[in-house]
Amino acid sequence: MGKIKTHSASAKRFTLTKSGKVKMHHSHHRHKLGLKTAKRKRNLRKAAYLSTAMAPTVTKLISR
Repeated sequence: MGKIKTHSASAKRFTLTKSGKVKMHHSHHRHKLGLKTAKRKRNLRKAAYLSTAMAPTVTKLISR
């Protein structure tokens, strides 16, 4: 039986923390930035954590 491979696309977008949470970047921070307020862009800069409902699915894809 072969090894189970990591899902490459998910590995590029998500990282696992020591506590087991899934860390991600906010969307909507690539283009059309002139329309968005400075406050909105500043908040999009910060990392976010995946919801507890989606975390097990992504964890399964990454940690292989």
